[in-house]
Amino acid sequence: MNTSEQYDKVIQICKDLFLKKAHDYGTSWRIMRLPSITDQIFIKAQRIRTIQEVGESKIEDNISDEFMGIINYCIIAQMQIKSLDDPNLDWDTEHTRTQYEDAVSSTKNLMLAKNHDYGEAWRQMRIESLTDLILMKLHRTKQIEDNNGKTLVSEGVLANYQDMMNYAVFAMIQLGHTD
Repeated sequence: MNTSEQYDKVIQICKDLFLKKAHDYGTSWRIMRLPSITDQIFIKAQRIRTIQEVGESKIEDNISDEFMGIINYCIIAQMQIKSLDDPNLDWDTEHTRTQYEDAVSSTKNLMLAKNHDYGEAWRQMRIESLTDLILMKLHRTKQIEDNNGKTLVSEGVLANYQDMMNYAVFAMIQLGHTD
């Protein structure tokens, strides 16, 4: 199975969970501002790092569950960026699905381009390194948010959310969620 197929399998798992939660909760996440979404991603990434360092967890959700949460929150962030001017907090299922798939499509295209240029280097990386890269991107995103979105030479928050999402997908692939 190639990277594109593996990526799609991971996303399908995440999308299924996301849409089930959307059925249960609606699009309540639409109320969240980007810094709050960033903090939700941080909580998940920090928990992964703590489990990696301590070697155990005391609640049921495992590392894979947290990586899925990172993927879905990164998609939420992308949907929020695209919909900043949309006052509607209650999206129907079809609109939500379309927005989700649009975010995935642009992020996957970015991954395919970078994956080509970097020669699938992520396959040789440790999951701990992918976690650290997500935490670094979170730190960068928080800094950009604290600067009111203004950067001098750096990518904006959208690119950071896309990179974090792709690192989390790579971790899920390495954890065997495409077998």
